Amino acid sequence: MDVINGFPGESLKVNDRAIQFGDGCFTTARIQGGNVAFLPAHLRRLHEACGKLMLPFQAWSELEDEMRRLALGHNSGVLKVIITRGSGGRGYSASGCNTPSRIVSVSAYPPHYSRWREEGIRLALSPVRLGRNPHLAGIKHLNRLEQVLIRTHLEQTTADEALVLDSDGFITECCAANLFWRKGNDVFTPILDHAGVNGIMRQHCMAQLKASPFRVAEVCAPEDALTDADEVLICNALMPIIAVREYGERTWTSRTLYQFLAPLCEHSISS
Repeated sequence: MDVINGFPGESLKVNDRAIQFGDGCFTTARIQGGNVAFLPAHLRRLHEACGKLMLPFQAWSELEDEMRRLALGHNSGVLKVIITRGSGGRGYSASGCNTPSRIVSVSAYPPHYSRWREEGIRLALSPVRLGRNPHLAGIKHLNRLEQVLIRTHLEQTTADEALVLDSDGFITECCAANLFWRKGNDVFTPILDHAGVNGIMRQHCMAQLKASPFRVAEVCAPEDALTDADEVLICNALMPIIAVREYGERTWTSRTLYQFLAPLCEHSISS
C-alpha cells in the first residue's frame, strides 16, 4: 500500500527531484501490533535530515497521522517514509521547489530476520567503500548507489551481510545495518562523522549501553579490529539485533552483549 501526499498512488511526476537527483530523505520503521516502533525517533530522523538537506517540509502532523493510520491493522510489517523536495527547479537549482512530496508505504516484514536472530549471520568484506562526506554523514538521504553496489556484490557471495569500510579503510557499517563489537566489558561502534548512517537502533543501543555495566565508545577502527573481538553484532530498526557468527576465518559463539540488548530492543514502541 502506498500513499502519496495523503492519497493512494504509485507514481510521481517525472520532474520530481527524487527521480532527477535523489533529492530527499527516508526512514524505514518496524510495525508491531499495529503501531510504529520508535515513531518519535523516526520523526526526529526525518526532521534532522530535512534540516540538513534544506528541504522545506512542513506537513509533520499529516505525516505522523498517515504513519499511524497505515500501521493500524498490521500485526507486523515494514513502514517506509520518503520525503522529496518535490517537482520544479532548473538543473541542480532548487529554486521554486516549495512543495515537498511525502510517500508512506507498508510492506511485509522480512521473514529471514527470525532465522538470523536464531542462527546468527556471516559477514563478508565488501569491495565497495563509502565516500567520506561530513555534511551528509549520518543521515538517510535518497542517494543510495553505494548501498546498491554493496548489495549487488554481496549477492555474489554466500554471506548474509557485508562489512563496509570507508574510503580511508575504517570500519563504518554494513550494507543495511550498523555494527557493534565487544572486547570484555568494552563495546565499540564506528564513529560516523564522515560516512555511514546513524541508525535508530544504533542510537537506542548506545543509550542502553551508557546506562549499563558495559563501556561504549565510538571509534575509528581498521578492519582487523573485529578479529580481536569477543562478540560482534549488527542492528537496524527492523532486525532489530543480530549476532555475527562468522567473518573470514573468525567465528564467534559468545552472546553476552546480544542477550543484554535483545530484550531492550525488541518491544520498544514509543521511545
